[in-house]
Amino acid sequence: MAEQAHDHGGHGHAHGHGHEESGRLSPLWHRLRHLITPHSHDSADRVDTALETSKRGIRALTWSFAVLFGTAVVQLALVLVTGSVALLGDTIHNFADALTALPLGIAFLLGRRAATRRYTYGLGRAEDLAGVVVVLLIAGSAALAGYEAVLRLINPQPVQHLWVVAAAGVVGFAGNELVARYRITVGRQIGSAALVADGLHARTDGFTSLAVVLGAIGVGLGFPAADPIIGLVITVAILFVLRDAAKEVFRRLMDAVDPDTVDLAEQTARAIPGVRDVTDLRMRWIGHALRAELAVQVDADLTVKEAHQLTDEVEDRLLDAVPRLTAAAIHTEPAAG
Repeated sequence: MAEQAHDHGGHGHAHGHGHEESGRLSPLWHRLRHLITPHSHDSADRVDTALETSKRGIRALTWSFAVLFGTAVVQLALVLVTGSVALLGDTIHNFADALTALPLGIAFLLGRRAATRRYTYGLGRAEDLAGVVVVLLIAGSAALAGYEAVLRLINPQPVQHLWVVAAAGVVGFAGNELVARYRITVGRQIGSAALVADGLHARTDGFTSLAVVLGAIGVGLGFPAADPIIGLVITVAILFVLRDAAKEVFRRLMDAVDPDTVDLAEQTARAIPGVRDVTDLRMRWIGHALRAELAVQVDADLTVKEAHQLTDEVEDRLLDAVPRLTAAAIHTEPAAG
């Protein structure tokens, strides 16, 4: 039987693979960890971009940008009035969060363009380049916030209108919580783990804004260094976000795929009657879409038509079982013996 390679990426299968949470209540410590620990800007990642390029996903990105940018503008005005370096750090963080939506939004729009003779896989890789820009923006915000905090520790300056500082922290919390609820809701509805994670990150940023309130309270109690110290704490929080984002971007640029996803694809293909074995399985991300290449060993006496039907079945099973898989190139080869 002649060996065949079948690329089954053009059948127009549309499979939604949202990861629904179980109905069981999570332990209290697990919930608290999600509330207080930094989450990647990319976190299923802002860059990794499981974020759907649907109109609803882009709309969520647009509105969240508007809310965060508006929140940061209000906070910046209050920074000029109060001179709080902790509030400045939180403001810089919120500006950076808002600005990361711009390269991602452009990348998502580019990713919607059809493949061409030059860009045969389309422009999905633009999302990975946008991830690099996101990491640079986060790094810049951490450097600026840290610089201002250290400068204020060396040259202390009075913080005025403490009630305004506290109010600005509350504004930051409210803006981030609004964005968090919106992103999480839309993310679950469209099956986007990235948008849900981004919502959780926004919620973490909200608690960072509440730290500004603690700084104002510390200054009010006669501890002036509380303001720049809180600024340094915020810088550390941004660095945690930077670490996670950089790690995810690096993995995506190096074509990393979750090993569990590879195992799932192999097990799914091997379970199909007529498939003797699966070899040479490779998977990679193109933007937020996953592609697979694999060889399946079949009985040597199959006809060309029978082999083609079997690869069609392998494709259908893989698209149904593997989240975000949009195309599979399947090669058939005769099994030994």
